[in-house]
Amino acid sequence: MSSAGTTAETLHSLGPIPKTMRAGVFRDKGVVSVEEVPVPEVGDGEVLIKVAACGICGTDIKKIFHRYVEPPQILGHELAGTVVAVGRGVSKWIPGDRVMSFHHTPCGRCFYCEKRLFSQCQQYKTTGLTAGFTPNGGGFAQYVKAMPWVAERGIVALPDDVTFEEATFIEPINTIVKAVQKARITAGETVLILGCGPIGLQLLMVSNLEGPKLYTSDPISQRRQKSLTLGALESFDPTSGKLIEEIRARTDGRGADAVLVAVAHPSVVTDALAAARPGGRVLLFAANDPVTKIEFPAAAVGIDEKEILGSYSAAVDIQESAAELLLGKKLPVMQIVTHRYPLDRIQEGLDLAARPTAESLKILITHA
Repeated sequence: MSSAGTTAETLHSLGPIPKTMRAGVFRDKGVVSVEEVPVPEVGDGEVLIKVAACGICGTDIKKIFHRYVEPPQILGHELAGTVVAVGRGVSKWIPGDRVMSFHHTPCGRCFYCEKRLFSQCQQYKTTGLTAGFTPNGGGFAQYVKAMPWVAERGIVALPDDVTFEEATFIEPINTIVKAVQKARITAGETVLILGCGPIGLQLLMVSNLEGPKLYTSDPISQRRQKSLTLGALESFDPTSGKLIEEIRARTDGRGADAVLVAVAHPSVVTDALAAARPGGRVLLFAANDPVTKIEFPAAAVGIDEKEILGSYSAAVDIQESAAELLLGKKLPVMQIVTHRYPLDRIQEGLDLAARPTAESLKILITHA
């Protein structure tokens, strides 16, 4: 049978699957319209999930407001919900299962997978979760389809005591754990996190598990204060012009052992290098768009031997351990959720995420 569709005899479902659904469709730069679109057809090896909640990621904002991808598309990849149908050959999941799904899963066999560079795997780059149009996550729709390679290895079961909203953090926390590991954060080190938005605060939560001395920086006082409640020893206002001086004063003049950059602005990378000690590490997390150019003093790397590291997306070999941080309630992720918008008001939620206020942090889209 073709994977393009399946018959009623081979499709196991909770009940009749609707033909259409509501979805937030990216139509133009900065514009997502709520439309009636077809529910994805489930083929062999595939799983259909009814979405309960989906987080808005900074990557979604870049794609929509800078038009880094071409419309029409249905975005949203931090999602959780309920399996409502499975195609022939699916044995790991049954209708009624509460799950979250990753949108990328590597092949596990290629050169890059063998090097643990899963995000560079060609299959990983092929998005395996869709609500229609060009596959790109789909959590901004009422239903998404997981393709066979994701259905087999990229879905995580949720215990009853974990809410769907909590589960939307499983994918981003995986990317955060990968970044913290790549930055080689260890107990007793001095770590500076630049940016106390949703990503910076998640970097703070996960880094805190390793036992370093944590400092943060953000121009918004409310975000600085939130970081103090989540484990930071002190938080600095970068607009004071004294950030480098402050961090050196707390490290006998050396600078931070590691600086994690959670701000997508080139000038912040210069600050990060200046704040890092000789031989220290600078991890770029937010600087991942295709157009930004970054300049820095060559001597920072060539003479001071500072490392510039990158970390992108999730890692399949930490899928279970990273998920357990959420499933085991080891991270206070719900403390950074400030706004929830129903699907019909998705444009409001996206606008707020693109232009955050002092009161806004993590924003979720919820489905009735």
